[in-house]
Amino acid sequence: MLFPMKYVIDHYNITAKTLRFYEEQGILPNISRDKKGNRVYSEPQLDWISFIRCLKETGMPISKIKEYKEAYEAGNSTYLERETMLKQHKLDLQKKIEESLKHMEEINYKLAMYELQKDEVRKNPNHNFKCHGLEVQATGQAIQAE
Repeated sequence: MLFPMKYVIDHYNITAKTLRFYEEQGILPNISRDKKGNRVYSEPQLDWISFIRCLKETGMPISKIKEYKEAYEAGNSTYLERETMLKQHKLDLQKKIEESLKHMEEINYKLAMYELQKDEVRKNPNHNFKCHGLEVQATGQAIQAE
């Protein structure tokens, strides 16, 4: 079964421009056309589009995706190379996730500081708001926190 570009756009959260770009870059090859000349995609191509998106949205550059695709097309002789590429990508992604979680913790801490001081700031316009290692006077001037 073949699927029109509109189906791919609607079901894979991808733009026509991106699909054409992937085709131009050689990471989405052999796209067929229907009788009207419109691009149509096979089920294996839809699986590949999904995987391209997975890799791209998790930070793999197009050049690496292309390298992976070329290794895949070379056959089983590149099995270990491809596995290594995916393992490294997974490690890189895990590191980014851990960094993002640390950033989330810091943001949550700052939001808790806002919550703790919310009533005091409302009651007392002269309250020195404490957050970010600075105190902010009611005038908006930052002063060094002790």
